[in-house]
Amino acid sequence: MKAKDRDGKPLYHPDKSSRVVSTSILFIVLCGLSFYLGGIFCSEKDKIIVKETASPVQSTSNAVSAPLQIKPVTFAECPSDYQDYTPCTDPRRWKKYGVNRLSFMERHCPPIFERKECLVPPPDGYKSPIKWPKSRDQCWYRNVPYDWINKQKSNQHWLKKEGDKFLFPGGGTMFPNGVGEYVDLMQNLIPEMKDGTVRTAIDTGCGVASWGGDLLDRGILTVSLAPRDNHEAQVQFALERGIPAILGIISTQRLPFPSSSFDMAHCSRCLIPWTEFGGIYLLEIQRILRPGGFWVLSGPPVNYENRWRGWNTTVEAQKSDYDKLQDLLTSMCFKLYNKKDDIAVWQKSADGNCYNKLAKPDVYPPKCDDSTEPDAAWYTPLRSCVVVPNEKAKQLKLKSLPKWPQRLHVAPERISNVHGGNANTFKHDDSKWKSRVKHYKGLLPALGSDKIRNVMDMNTAFGGFAAALINDPLWVMNVVSSYAPNTLPVVYDRGLIGSYHDWCEAFSSYPRTYDLLHLDGLFTAESHRCDMKYVLLEMDRILRPNGYAIIRESSYFIDAISSIAKGMRWSCRKEDTEYSVENEKVLICQKKLWYSSKSSS
Repeated sequence: MKAKDRDGKPLYHPDKSSRVVSTSILFIVLCGLSFYLGGIFCSEKDKIIVKETASPVQSTSNAVSAPLQIKPVTFAECPSDYQDYTPCTDPRRWKKYGVNRLSFMERHCPPIFERKECLVPPPDGYKSPIKWPKSRDQCWYRNVPYDWINKQKSNQHWLKKEGDKFLFPGGGTMFPNGVGEYVDLMQNLIPEMKDGTVRTAIDTGCGVASWGGDLLDRGILTVSLAPRDNHEAQVQFALERGIPAILGIISTQRLPFPSSSFDMAHCSRCLIPWTEFGGIYLLEIQRILRPGGFWVLSGPPVNYENRWRGWNTTVEAQKSDYDKLQDLLTSMCFKLYNKKDDIAVWQKSADGNCYNKLAKPDVYPPKCDDSTEPDAAWYTPLRSCVVVPNEKAKQLKLKSLPKWPQRLHVAPERISNVHGGNANTFKHDDSKWKSRVKHYKGLLPALGSDKIRNVMDMNTAFGGFAAALINDPLWVMNVVSSYAPNTLPVVYDRGLIGSYHDWCEAFSSYPRTYDLLHLDGLFTAESHRCDMKYVLLEMDRILRPNGYAIIRESSYFIDAISSIAKGMRWSCRKEDTEYSVENEKVLICQKKLWYSSKSSS
């Protein structure tokens, strides 16, 4: 029966030869279009394209894909003036962005056609960093050759130069006589700092991180935060000392941490205008602070009665500023917890009744609606509203968590928010990483020694790698991919620290700031998004000379990774996993120390 159109007329049927010609033309057009699109998406030189994302590695599987092969590649040296290159916070590019609320200091990563395909050189005279714990008090001058802080803050004893070293006396703007005495006073105001209740902290405007460094001996792990600066290099000093730190600024975007993360937040004259712009900066502290957590402020306007003369202001103006701050904190469900001399402490309410009042009309700041997830924190705008703690989360409150160190090995309540997450999953992950780390230490004896201090787990799940290393003289920055399941709240509930990140971009750190990088199946999970070459170049940028990388990957990627690593002047060797399976291998790599062949500018 002949087909007909809607009017009942027979549809035109070309003869066989016409159909062949039409089909041929269609085939040629499709081939041309395919070639054109392929040219668009494969235009980058040596870009590695993986057509199908490999499934997660299963140690029980016997299937092994043919290894990915790439051509040998070598990388040139970056210019010598790139020795402190931070791609996404590069002062060379600041003028392209607005000055409103210092937004130019936020992350602004270069487009792909501006990415550097070169190796960042160390400064002339660079030496392997001084080992922990001596590094807390001294570092080599040539490793961070900046005198600005030394000259500008000499009366406050942040640091001083002696011979070929910088010394860190432990001073600060609000504690010129030493950070130890300052923290002793703080502990008297917050007894929870002494008994393991307070474990994680954030220091905004950290200086050279002396506060965070002192807290390490008191069992409190601090993320020290400061923006990139043309002169000060605060975060670089902190990491050179072996103290956790990250580049960042509270401006227009949320900080890369989940809600209810930190047990304590601290600002020692950090120059953040807390009451301006509707209190939006303090609202971000409120979001990341755990219910029952503490916010500590020293400096203006605290103790204005005795300090106002040194602040080039009037006592009336400082009293007004203090009253505004107190009113703002009260409206956010904080209460004044304690106060003495230059230190004031507020506590975030754990009582839901206060937060319920924020839902009333004409209340400012209002309760946040449900349009933005509280943990969304990767390029997420700040909001002028209060993030209300989840009332169903009974163990989210600071007083409800087990004290440190017990909380490290107790399955957090928020693990149930992760697909498939429960107490058994947590216990299995903990056990797995104990076995893996034991194997790693056999492959890399430096792990657990004083040769390794600053460690990054580039794609953690629950922080198991860090937990297995907890008794070693190191700390771990646990990174959770912004595209992976949100497991970072679990990391913080365990008493560990970490950050969200997208490895298609540069990490918020200076070059040469980590002794060991660890990744587990990162390319298997994200090679469809991120060019392997750029990820490895970023690893080279943040890894210290003579530092190590432990790369646990599918056998499909191992040879290609090794080839690129060789082009970065790394030496690598392939090892079996603890299970000795064929579809998964471990690369143990070391970055060589080399110096620029070009003279410094």
